[in-house]
Amino acid sequence: MYERILKQMRERIRTRKYVMTFHAEEEMTDDNLSIFDIERVVLTGEIVERQKDKSTKEWKYIVKGKTISTSMAVVVGKLSITGKLVIITVYKI
Repeated sequence: MYERILKQMRERIRTRKYVMTFHAEEEMTDDNLSIFDIERVVLTGEIVERQKDKSTKEWKYIVKGKTISTSMAVVVGKLSITGKLVIITVYKI
C-alpha cells in the first residue's frame, strides 16, 4: 500500500541520508539493537501502519521487520522536508 514511501525510505538508508532522534538512540540501546538492525528492518521490512502527528500534521510510518539476528523489531520514521529519513523511535517486538 505504501510502496512508494517504503522505496524512498530504503533509498535514504542505502545512501546514509537518515538521522536518528535522541529518543530512538536511547530505545535502540535499551533494546540491545544496533544500527545494522535498524537498517535491516527498513531494508527488508514492510510498512504496517501510517499515522498523522497531531501537532505537526506530518505522516509517520511504522515499519516492521527482522533484525540481523532475525528477531522482530519496529522502526517508526518520517520523510523530512530536508529530504532525510528521520527515525523517531525503534523497539523490539
